[in-house]
Parts: sequence; structure tokens; C-alpha cells
Amino acid sequence: MSRAQISALVFGVGGFGALVAATASNEWKVTTRASSVITATWVYQGLWMNCAGYIQACRGLMIAAVSLGFFGSIFALFGMKCTKVGGSDKAKAKIACLAGIVFILSGLCSMTGCSLYANKITTEFFDPHYVEQKMVYTYNGATSVMSSRTKYHGGEGDFKTTNPSKQFDKNAYV
Repeated sequence: MSRAQISALVFGVGGFGALVAATASNEWKVTTRASSVITATWVYQGLWMNCAGYIQACRGLMIAAVSLGFFGSIFALFGMKCTKVGGSDKAKAKIACLAGIVFILSGLCSMTGCSLYANKITTEFFDPHYVEQKMVYTYNGATSVMSSRTKYHGGEGDFKTTNPSKQFDKNAYV
């Protein structure tokens, strides 16, 4: 039983570490303003770059997820049978159950924050009335787990992959 508890603690703390890394990352949205690979200008944006309304909501959800993950890790450590802290086996079982619930809440908060961010980027990209300059969006970091899209060719009602341009054949760079 203690091997299962130790592996659960390792996975929980590993997930908490990944959550902290994703929250602090500056690669939530990567854009380019170039027509060719040679003159590409890459712009990296994270949750801490600007103060738009949806970004503040995502930032709050991710901070809540990090806080819940921290307390879930502490509760999981105290709820293990192999530790001396936490009281009787019955009390430790309740603490371990509380740790599981807190980890689930942390995961829901982070999943909601990433989904909100990815949804906003996708709707801005496909909105024909969006005022800012159209740029190529790619999902990196935390949002790549939540969303992957292919280009939409309007009118047909389905998603299709694009064919490479005819000008880039096998002798294009010779």
C-alpha cells in the first residue's frame, strides 16, 4: 500500500510542478508577423504580459490552481501511512481523501483557465471583424495540451488540412 501512496505523491507533486511551470511560462501565445521564414519576427506572450479581461480571469484561475496544488501536496504528504504526522490511520485516510479532492479542484481550475485562453485565441483568429492585424497563432506551453486546430476553409463547414504551395517543391532552396 505504501508504494501506491508514494507513487501517487510523486505524480501529484510532479503535476504541481508542471502547473507552476506552465503558469510562469511566456509561451502561451506565439505569433509571427512574417511572410517568409527568413524575415520572421516571433512574439511570445504569457499570462503576465498584458491585462485584458480574459487574461486576468485565466491568471486568477491558474493562481488558484497553483495554490490548491500546493495545499494538496501538503495534505497528501500528511495523509500518507508512512509519515508520523497526521494522527491515527482513520485521520490520515480523511486527510488523504481531502488531498485527492484538492488535487481534483486544482486540475479543474487549470483546465478551465487553459480552455478559456485557447478559446479566446481561436475566436480572435477566426473572427473576420477582429481589428488587430491578423497573425499566425500557434499554441505552445500549457495551451497546446488543451487545443489543437487545423486551418478552416470557410463555406464547406468542415476542417481541412492545407496543401503545401506549388512554389516550394524539392528544388525551392537550390
